[in-house]
Amino acid sequence: MAHHRVASVSLGLVLSLAAPSSAPSSTQRGAGDLSPDQLARLWDAEHVSPPIPALLGHADVVRRLDDLSKSAAGLFQVVRAGESVEGRSIHHVRAGTGPSGVLLWSQMHGDEPTATSALFDLFEYLRRHRDEPVARRILGALTLHVVPMLNPDGAERFERRNAQGVDINRDALRLQTPEGRILKELRDRHEPRIGFNLHNQGWRTSIGDPPRPASISLLSVAYDEARTENAGRRLTKRLCVVIRDALEPLAPGQIGRYDDAFEVRAFGDNITRWGTPVVLIETGAWASADPDPALVRLNFVALVTALDALASGRVDRADVRAYEELPLNESRLFAVLIRNAILIPGSGIPPFTADVGITAARRVRGEGARRDLQTVLNVDDLGDLRTSSGLQSIDATGMTVIPATSDSIEPGQVIDLPEWRTRVATPVAVGQPARLALVKPAAEPGKFAVEMVIR
Repeated sequence: MAHHRVASVSLGLVLSLAAPSSAPSSTQRGAGDLSPDQLARLWDAEHVSPPIPALLGHADVVRRLDDLSKSAAGLFQVVRAGESVEGRSIHHVRAGTGPSGVLLWSQMHGDEPTATSALFDLFEYLRRHRDEPVARRILGALTLHVVPMLNPDGAERFERRNAQGVDINRDALRLQTPEGRILKELRDRHEPRIGFNLHNQGWRTSIGDPPRPASISLLSVAYDEARTENAGRRLTKRLCVVIRDALEPLAPGQIGRYDDAFEVRAFGDNITRWGTPVVLIETGAWASADPDPALVRLNFVALVTALDALASGRVDRADVRAYEELPLNESRLFAVLIRNAILIPGSGIPPFTADVGITAARRVRGEGARRDLQTVLNVDDLGDLRTSSGLQSIDATGMTVIPATSDSIEPGQVIDLPEWRTRVATPVAVGQPARLALVKPAAEPGKFAVEMVIR
């Protein structure tokens, strides 16, 4: 059985991230439509996605697609579109009979799995509710072309690149990756009206001031360096507004805008240039010890809402100018931010006052049923970090941060403060693993009590 290991701290239990939503709804719904809250509750009751998307491997995808084609053969057509460098199958799922094609692809980067899970929840929604207004409208007006996992070799290793070591998203022109060629062939054969490029972004990504997690960032993808606006880009800007309006009540103040600089090698930019305008959806951080369900849920609500807006024509009523109101991404968020501590770094440097910014990265280890997700914490910055925030923010005023040199150091212990000239193997320093303890003076003179351990 796979286990989800977490660090000694619980991310997101200190900093409050709720804020009132000020985004006006520019797209009024009609009879039979589902509100974001209704879609969220429906996801809560019916989702089939796994609790940890990172552990959804290629074999799981194949099994789920096989079950899908058997349980709803008249609704979904699942075909093998090709195979990866290492021979793993890449699948094209087709649903709907409408005149407007929609291309959706996920996990182009193997370590960006959130939307893959959300796509299976989208399939389940369409299967269960095909005779109800929203699903019927989507299936009747659109034809969906979905690649749930474009980079299965990278997904098996939980790595960004494919087995060649190539970033598929920078291979749109040379087309040296079989995965990239499959995506290009699907786009050229079906010439869809719109595309959805589904990714994850780093957990340092923030928006606003004070910084808040950019849980979802949206982008109307440019197709030239001038960022020219044509009918296709206006459509994707309107879709971003529709998605923002749907997600803001569920994640207030946490919906941002990705930088729209043109990248000549990238698939989203080139697919837009080839005639299929693309919406980029990037999933970021969520302030919780168990962030995945909330993020998959946001993706599900975003996809159903966007597809229905396309199918109903409601997207045409969205105010394209509202796209520019989306706050731009920044990088001012840490997983853990320790403020106002006295730091004894363990590098032979005298103590000084500093904030400590710690980042989190996920790693998958093992194979098959023994795959295991680990969260790795590293010290990313030291000093005056008052312009940043943390998923967990710790006010360490009156406390001292020291290296946790032994696994036996635990909260509640009373210890001696280390001599500052002592050098340790893992100091509290930028680029080092986060192995530290927060201590404060104990009742016994000269002794210190361990308040928290992070490692």
